Amino acid sequence: MKTFLYTLAALAVMGLAFWAYSENYRTQESIAKVERLHSDIGAARARVAVLKAEWAYLNRPDRLRDLAELNFERLELFPVTPEQFGVINQVAFPQPEELRIVNPVEVMERSQ
Repeated sequence: MKTFLYTLAALAVMGLAFWAYSENYRTQESIAKVERLHSDIGAARARVAVLKAEWAYLNRPDRLRDLAELNFERLELFPVTPEQFGVINQVAFPQPEELRIVNPVEVMERSQ
């Protein structure tokens, strides 16, 4: 009987060792995947920073003014002047809709 219990205990220890071994490798694989994702996120943030810098460089007012002047015949773009803007009184706002009462309820006064 002791031999059977020793064999069973040894098998249990080997089974637990195999389980711990596989969990260790799965954990290491997950950690490596997280590190790859972190490096990908860092690279994407760097690309976004470069793209923002390029966008700011391309949208400089002096550059856009020069482009508008070069392409005036084709685009017919004029400089923006204060007279092109309106005042708030010129804006036609929609009138608020009147509330309709669908199911009126009569209210009776209570006499005391």
